[in-house]
Amino acid sequence: RLRGATMKVDIKRTESAVGEIVTITYDREAKLNSLTTEAIHELSGSFRSITVDPNIRAVILTGAGTKAFVGGADITELSLMNTDTARIFISSLHDLFATIRNFPVPVIASINGYALGAGLELAASCDIRIASETAVFGMPEVRVGVPSVIEAALLPRLIGWGKTNYLLFTGENINAETAYDWGFLERLTKTNKLASESIDIAESIVASGPHAIRAQKELIRQWETLSLEDGIEAGISAFSNAYTTGEPTTMMQSFFDRKNR
Repeated sequence: RLRGATMKVDIKRTESAVGEIVTITYDREAKLNSLTTEAIHELSGSFRSITVDPNIRAVILTGAGTKAFVGGADITELSLMNTDTARIFISSLHDLFATIRNFPVPVIASINGYALGAGLELAASCDIRIASETAVFGMPEVRVGVPSVIEAALLPRLIGWGKTNYLLFTGENINAETAYDWGFLERLTKTNKLASESIDIAESIVASGPHAIRAQKELIRQWETLSLEDGIEAGISAFSNAYTTGEPTTMMQSFFDRKNR
């Protein structure tokens, strides 16, 4: 086991009128929240532990402190790997990202400071990304002798091939404004507003139908791999199935009631 800064994952539940918002904070602040094998398993377990909770409406994922969201994979651990242990490590990291991508409700990345390598991929695995103006993004893997892999494959869909190539080939960092202009971020905010604006996004999700939100996330994931025609057909089924929940009737009636006041 590697010696170094202590690590913990904090799960905070915030009750709203109609459901819970969960904030997951990864805390290895003394090491820029870099990811070790232990941390990857702890984060994966944290998400799995709340997967089946029907009251959860949205999740906010963030890093402790103001210096880093996740500063990358722990370079000390990386330096000790061989072919076999490298495969195990990177596979477990992919499993974490897949757990987030397949989580039944939207996951919001609340990014402060560095989001480098695995940290940028972690953010890319989330559904919505908000960052402070001081955040920094990069994919420096080639500078330590390995290619960027696994969820780096999401980047061309998010920012295009040319910008992906720039990040992966040069290893250069970009600032938060550039990340926003490139379309990687959905919102940019002041550092002291990051937490509150992350909650605002979550509350917007909470204000929507819980069954509809879960169906929407599942459908979006299907759209990533289905042909256009099959994606449309999947959407037709999702729309029809929504009426089995009773949610459209209830929520539309509430809309009419507010309109008629």
